[in-house]
This record gives sequence, C-alpha cells and structure tokens, in this order.
Amino acid sequence: MPTATTRRALEAGVLAAVVALLAGIAGAAYFARQVVVPKYIRREDLDVRAVHTHGDGSLEIELPATEQTKAPGRYSFWYEQGTGHACLGPVVELHPDRSTVIRGVERVDSGELKQAKSGIWSGYVYSKPEQLGLPYQDVGIPVDNGVAPAWRFDPSAGVVTPGAWAIHIHGMGGKRAGTLRGIPLARSLGLTSLVVSFRNDGDAPPSCDGRFSLGQAEWRDVEAGINFAISNGAERIVLFGWSLGASIALQAAAMSPNSSRVAGMVLDAPVFDWRTTLAANAKAAGLPRPVVHLGFTILRSKALRWVTGLAEPICLDSLDWLARATELNKPVLVLHGEKDDTTPFEASKKAASLRPDLVRLVEFESEGHSLEWNADPEKWERSVEEWFYDLPLAGSSPEPVGGQS
Repeated sequence: MPTATTRRALEAGVLAAVVALLAGIAGAAYFARQVVVPKYIRREDLDVRAVHTHGDGSLEIELPATEQTKAPGRYSFWYEQGTGHACLGPVVELHPDRSTVIRGVERVDSGELKQAKSGIWSGYVYSKPEQLGLPYQDVGIPVDNGVAPAWRFDPSAGVVTPGAWAIHIHGMGGKRAGTLRGIPLARSLGLTSLVVSFRNDGDAPPSCDGRFSLGQAEWRDVEAGINFAISNGAERIVLFGWSLGASIALQAAAMSPNSSRVAGMVLDAPVFDWRTTLAANAKAAGLPRPVVHLGFTILRSKALRWVTGLAEPICLDSLDWLARATELNKPVLVLHGEKDDTTPFEASKKAASLRPDLVRLVEFESEGHSLEWNADPEKWERSVEEWFYDLPLAGSSPEPVGGQS
C-alpha cells in the first residue's frame, strides 16, 4: 500500500498534469482563434520620441532605433488608433548613441502627427488612392453577401496592353490601400488595375461567420473581381497578391472557373503553406509545439468549430502549395525579403526549388514583412517588368494607343 506521502505526491502530480493539459487546450484554442478572428485595431507599440518642425514647415519624426526604423526606403506610420497616417521618407539622422533615428515626413494624410505618442510601422506609403495622383474610379463588385468596393485604374494614356488586367489583393488585417504600391508599375505596363476588397477586411461585406479562412473562402471574392474584369473586356489577368493575398491568389488561380484567363501571379511575401507560417509565428511567440499542433487540429475539426466560430473547418492541406507544387500551372514571380519575420522566406525558396520551371524568386534585404517594395522600389518594379515581358499576354512590350510607334 502506498504511504500517505506517496499518495499526496501522486495526487499533486495528477493535478499538475491536469492543469498543464487544460492550459495547453486553452492555449491552443486561443491560438486558433487568433488565426481567424479579424483584428481591425492593432496595438500601437512604436513610441514617438519627438516631432521636429522646421522653418519651412517641413516635419521630421524621431523614433526608437530598430532594424525597421533604420532601414532604407519609404514607409508608413499609423497612429491615433489607425485614424492618423503619415508617409515617412529616408533616414535623416541616426543619433550617436544609436538609440533613436530621425526620418523625414513626406506627407501627413490624416490626424495630428505632432500630438502622436505612439503608432505602428507599416509599408502603406499610400493610404488613399488619390495620393497616387492618378485617375481612378470607385466601383462595386457583386459578392456573396452584397457588394464589395474596389478601385479601378486604367492604363497610361499612351500605353496599353489590350485586354490585359491586373487584380491586386491585400493581406490579412490590412486594407486595399496596401496594394497601391504596385499600381504605378501596372499602369505603366499597360494594365487596367482592379484593387479589390474581400470578406471580413472591414470594407467588403463580412461572411456569415465573420472569420478569415486563410484563402479557403476569400478567393470567391477575387473570383467576383475576375468576373467583373472579364465583363469589362479583360482577356488575360495577372494576380498581384500580398501576404494572405498571395494565398488567395493561388486559390483563385486554381479554383476559378475562369482560371484559363489568369496569365500569371506576382506574389509579395507569399503564404505558400499556412502550417509553416503559423508554426514559425507561434515559435517566435514562445508557444510550445504541441499547443500549436492542437491549434491546427481545432482549425481542421468540424466538431470544434464552436471554438473558433468558423462556419466551416479549414482544410490546411488544400492551402499547402508546397505539397501541391506539382499542381501549379501558372508563371509565378515571388518577391520576398530574407529577413521576413512573419512569413518564412524558406517557404518561398522551397517553392522556387520545387518548380523552377514556373516560380521565379527575387530576394530582398528588407526588414520585416511585406516591405520589399519599400526597401527597394526600383528592384521590385524592375523584377516585375522583366517577368511580365516574358508572359504570352505581354509580347515584347505594351502597344502605344493608336497603333505601333
């Protein structure tokens, strides 16, 4: 017979195991919900040290020196709970003790930057389409639960690729404005551009469950955009996808009844496989691997949909384009930073190695996620242009309006 001391030790051990199990289940449930529940307000965790005003009215902002805030290029600063926005230019000064950095302020689009205490670092150089200085139209695209707003940009007046359109798809937790970085190039290539919204992004009508499905359902809204483009004369379409938008583009190119109209895809910081991406983020957050795998089980389980609120479980296998690499049948240009801290660069590298016949990878030295254009817009645009001219729809170059020059 066990002694009283032994029994107490066993009971304590069992209790500890139960507590650990419950904590693991709770952690997995939290992880699964974080993946699919839309977040429209992000924590503003970048402090503003000072905003300097010069005699000519120009502004400079002083921020803590991090790898991102010291990076070359043009960036975006959101503040006042996302209602304030400024476009930031190159580094002006790095303090001798390297604790703070000063960058020029190109534009203040909204809010009182001088009063801002903190904000969010971003790649949204443009927060509104009119900031591009290009003509555009607000259009509505019929989708499952209503009408999704979109922007249409026509090609440059002197150059057009007949019947060729580009559809631009933003990332998770973002808005259409995130894709505006790619519009001037698409326009110069003679493409008509359609910048779409999709369910649960805060612009398009929400889905019945109000949850992201990682591209599994969102592609239908892009399909609606494809239908809109075709009804307005599109014959060949290039999909520009950013982050989650890249995952959506891959699904649309595979699932759309109009897949034959998709000539190729430009994918910036793409999610080729959600398991790889989510596991990398969970590891960075310190979540134990068993908790993460239990979270995957919750996402896949029809019986456990009540945990996440999903109307349908997510089939992670169908979203794994590394495992499905043999099914790729469109030319793909991948633009990805080696130091991406959100979507692993290794997944893009593997995709290129699995399908070197279709996938072209261009590496960037950008700091952070989906900031390739910001760090080196000339390289980004040159890479897209060179790839585009290899597509059958492009021929050797866009045609000037009115005939050959």
